[in-house]
Amino acid sequence: MTRTLAASLLLSFSLTTAAAAADYIGEPAPHVAYATGACSNASVLGFITRRFDYKAANYLHANLAIAEIRDMGQNRFEPRDYTHLVEREYCYATAVMTDGVRRPLWYLIERPWGFAGVGRSIEFCVGGLDPWYVYGAHCASLR
Repeated sequence: MTRTLAASLLLSFSLTTAAAAADYIGEPAPHVAYATGACSNASVLGFITRRFDYKAANYLHANLAIAEIRDMGQNRFEPRDYTHLVEREYCYATAVMTDGVRRPLWYLIERPWGFAGVGRSIEFCVGGLDPWYVYGAHCASLR
């Protein structure tokens, strides 16, 4: 099988977009418009809330949960181009905890991610609740 035929089959079997196809042939990918508003996307905020519940119970051993996420905004945006295949959106918000304390919430949304570049990755850090400094002091790596 020739290299061109193999590349054509790979592109036809994977779920690629026009941007991914442009990256494959070496052209800059166009900016994808879905980046705006991802910081306040309900599925992103729901993932953070559910994942925090798990981490609080299993790692922090605390009876604590996120009651509400408010004041979401975008801190920084790194678009996808021919040298960076993953788009990164750095976000911030305020997490109101079940104990009434308001804490800063920093999170990162990376796209495309996962199998065949479909999906996204979400990393987050709640200020003051990262005792092992996984994301640096005061969640520095997600800012």
